[in-house]
Amino acid sequence: MAVRIEKRYKTQEICRRFDISKATLYKWEKEGLITNVSRDWRNWRTFSEKNITEIKNIIKSRDDKRG
Repeated sequence: MAVRIEKRYKTQEICRRFDISKATLYKWEKEGLITNVSRDWRNWRTFSEKNITEIKNIIKSRDDKRG
């Protein structure tokens, strides 16, 4: 039986990909908009594909409200 290892993304990769600041990303996490963010052995945040989907939805919602 094969074990499926999910790709994890670092904070910097997420910020670059979505052109957002670390502060914004952490704020969304604190507000509960991004859920179940994992930590690596250094206690740094690592984001999953599910988190990326949540971030895309946050950005889309924000853009929809703007106009």
